[in-house]
Amino acid sequence: PTTPSPTPQPTISPTPDLKPYPQFTLVMSDEFNVPGRVFTDGHDPTWTALDKNDYTNNALHYYASSHATTAGGNLDIKTNTEKTEVVGFDDVKRVSERITKNFKSAMLQSWNKFCFTGGIIEAEVELPGRSDVGGLWPAFWLLGNIARHTYVGSSSNIWPWSKTSCDPKMVDAQKISGCLNTEHFGMKKNTGRGAPEIDIFEVQPGNVKHNTEQFFQMSVGQPFSSASLQVAPGKSWQRPGPSNWPGPEEWYNNLKFGPNSTQNINFYGTYNHFAAAPSTSYDYWSDAISQNRQLAEKHFEGKHKYRLEWEPPSPMHGDGYLHWYLDEELIFAINGTSITSVTGAEIPSEPSYIILNTAVSKEWGFPMKCPSGCPCKKYDCDSTEFNDKCGFNPGFCDMVKGDEAHFKINWVRVYQDPENELHKVGCSTPERPTRKWIEGNAKNYMMEGDITPLKKVPRGGGSCEAG
Repeated sequence: PTTPSPTPQPTISPTPDLKPYPQFTLVMSDEFNVPGRVFTDGHDPTWTALDKNDYTNNALHYYASSHATTAGGNLDIKTNTEKTEVVGFDDVKRVSERITKNFKSAMLQSWNKFCFTGGIIEAEVELPGRSDVGGLWPAFWLLGNIARHTYVGSSSNIWPWSKTSCDPKMVDAQKISGCLNTEHFGMKKNTGRGAPEIDIFEVQPGNVKHNTEQFFQMSVGQPFSSASLQVAPGKSWQRPGPSNWPGPEEWYNNLKFGPNSTQNINFYGTYNHFAAAPSTSYDYWSDAISQNRQLAEKHFEGKHKYRLEWEPPSPMHGDGYLHWYLDEELIFAINGTSITSVTGAEIPSEPSYIILNTAVSKEWGFPMKCPSGCPCKKYDCDSTEFNDKCGFNPGFCDMVKGDEAHFKINWVRVYQDPENELHKVGCSTPERPTRKWIEGNAKNYMMEGDITPLKKVPRGGGSCEAG
């Protein structure tokens, strides 16, 4: 259906400690009403759809710009079994290699085009595939502009740092450390920088119910959406074990949870180690502070609204906060003091860009254990060999081959408070510049053979009709 005109301001849902909001102004809206839009690099002023292999998270897909278009008033991200022969540079292994990716999907990024700091972002979406068949990984999220997702060279010791102050013990681990006493690339001295990640949602469909199997100790099972802040530095001491509830002082306090949700105890974060680093002083923990919200079949069969409220640290708002909602109902709330008091990490203050994508990864929603007699080495829905198909969940190949995997986004909108000086639009702001850093490290934001990280978008050239 065609999207109605955007409302002048969002309806704010109360949380237990939320103060009254001032008026918010719409600063960005993409209603996706024009059919047949092209998001290939150089075509759209807001979005770039990647044409790139994805080496992250054991990805089984190739991102193709042809798999993102607009139709029926929606952005449509399609996932199918189309094969792609890739001969390219693996920016994780740092070698050239030939591989076959058996799935195609799409990722839209507003990287270095549209970024914002603070405010409210919301989207109305219909999730792809079937609610009870695991294997797809749709996501709607934000990332600090200093890192360009899937370009791993841009994110090493950058993701997901969110610490501005100096810690001499972390000066190697945080590439842009608050201990640097000189201005460089236009950045302020003694101000740490990074690329924190805010996941408005990562959705895992499937039929493993709560209090069973990997969700044995959790009141939420598949399908679920995960709302999370991924941030560094993380806790490097007395951490909870995977799938265990935190003991005293093992995790962050004063987190607020909404109904039909539970703390995500299956993933607390990552130990980041870089084989090419000169010493382990470059290693660090990053934390995933997340909450899983139970979903249902209706979220895959119709439109629902997901929203994030983001307030960076400031004298007016203290250490800041993040609030997540689904259809106006609170999912999760983090007060910045809960983080800063433990690790010194902060609610993000980096200009951040929007990412919309569907991934296919054996790390997300695939069977936890290989089926009996299955090697789980190859994943090819088009193969006639048992060993190539046995690692999927039942029904997955039929679903993807049957053209059911369409992630439909009706609109994306961003609102900000014009009276709040920390609410900014821009990918390189006076407080958090990124332009000179990206220009000075351009190779980390490009594939082999690229001339610039982004092609220029032509202006004008539209046809005119006589009145």
